[in-house]
Amino acid sequence: MNSPPASGSLDAIVRDAIAAFAACGDPAALENAKAAWLGKTGVLTAQLKALGQLPPAERPATGARINEAKAALEAALARRRDALAEEKLAGDLAAQALDVSLPGRGAGSGGLHPITLTLHRMEALFRSLGFEVADGPEIEDDFHNFTALNTPENHPARSMHDTFYVDGGLVLRTHTSPVQVRWMEQHAPPIKIIAPGRVYRVDSDATHSPMFHQLEGLWIGDDVSFADLKAVFTEFLRRFFERDGLKVRFRPSFFPFTEPSAEIDMSFGDGWLEIAGAGQVHPNVLKAVGIDPQRWQGFAFGMGPDRLAMLRYGVNDLRLFYENELNFLRQFT
Repeated sequence: MNSPPASGSLDAIVRDAIAAFAACGDPAALENAKAAWLGKTGVLTAQLKALGQLPPAERPATGARINEAKAALEAALARRRDALAEEKLAGDLAAQALDVSLPGRGAGSGGLHPITLTLHRMEALFRSLGFEVADGPEIEDDFHNFTALNTPENHPARSMHDTFYVDGGLVLRTHTSPVQVRWMEQHAPPIKIIAPGRVYRVDSDATHSPMFHQLEGLWIGDDVSFADLKAVFTEFLRRFFERDGLKVRFRPSFFPFTEPSAEIDMSFGDGWLEIAGAGQVHPNVLKAVGIDPQRWQGFAFGMGPDRLAMLRYGVNDLRLFYENELNFLRQFT
């Protein structure tokens, strides 16, 4: 059984404990020393437990001396912790020191993203064909995204399976066609624009992304015909891929906002690949924006710059464009 401590023995405990703390070379050893002196079974804790053996009159003074010793040990422990932290920091800084007199490393050069490169190329080619570049909001209302484009209330494109709906009855635009609608509301014909930008649909796999890019075109004039559509689009594809012999075909299709409508395919020689949708602008679309369909007519088309980028650069997985993998992106610098 522990005997009540004398003042001298407390001084020895404090002296020995401080020496033990100072001898610790790392935080783990210091915590072990703390447990040996201040833990539940530590030396100083045993002195506190022995207070019950003293006469009641002596307990307050002895308890006070033990608490003073405990405070001294805790202060010494904190100082040693700070010292070890400073030593570690100094060591880390020394290990990471830079010799500023050494020659500099070669600076890497950045570059534009392949999708950005593709969009810039597409815009430049269409500008050379007389088109202006138009822009519009990515959060749209129902009228501009659907109704003005002759999309019926029960059309599948309005369902939650395809469209991201946000508060207030708004949607993340599912195509850049609303840009065409807004342009026609604000500009009188003749109109000749392209509308590139980000669009959103509920879809994700190796060839689809919930956020992707689209470029749509619109040409409204006195007598703009389907023949003009075929000439413009064929010329664009041949310039984009730099292949004079590239084959283009138009297949009958259906879109609510064009009539007649067509899917556009192209071929490098082995099979056909769908590349765009197009057609003559539906009279209901012109009426929705206050343009007289008896006076004006024209065509519209839409295609995916992401897919064109995949074909131009030989990329077989669309997700590579959005994963920010530097080894992939460095190929385009």
